[in-house]
Amino acid sequence: MPSFDVVSRVDLQEIDNALNQTRKEVAQRYDLKDSKTEIGWDQKEIVVTSADDFKVKAVVDVLQSKLVRRNVPIKNLDYGKIEPAAGGRARQAITVQQGIDTDKGREIAKKVKASGIKVQAQIVQDEVRVSGKKRDDLQAMIQALRAEDFGVALQFVNFRE
Repeated sequence: MPSFDVVSRVDLQEIDNALNQTRKEVAQRYDLKDSKTEIGWDQKEIVVTSADDFKVKAVVDVLQSKLVRRNVPIKNLDYGKIEPAAGGRARQAITVQQGIDTDKGREIAKKVKASGIKVQAQIVQDEVRVSGKKRDDLQAMIQALRAEDFGVALQFVNFRE
């Protein structure tokens, strides 16, 4: 039976490259030069620390532009509040969402059932598998899911006959 998987993945190497580019630009920019800005990254969360909240916002804007250039979906970033940090500085944590959580998976499965297309959806760990008898139905379902906004970037992989 033909099927495909709906996933939400972010290329961690591209994020790392964008962070390195951001660090270089922050070190060279006149308005951010002496702000002692730090950008931390532990494969799940990006932490931006700078002199004040305006500089944190500026660094996050630079980071977003670098991520967009590298085709990293910004939808998969969850921005925390800008908080005070040690020494009168400001900090913002940005969580990188990998995979589809169960609530989003249920929402996608519900949308698949409500579409009227003869396909079935099943949640498998952090992805949704959609299967049906006809390849055309699966392609129509991909188009229908692309038209919706689920709050995360979706990719359609493992298209099997």
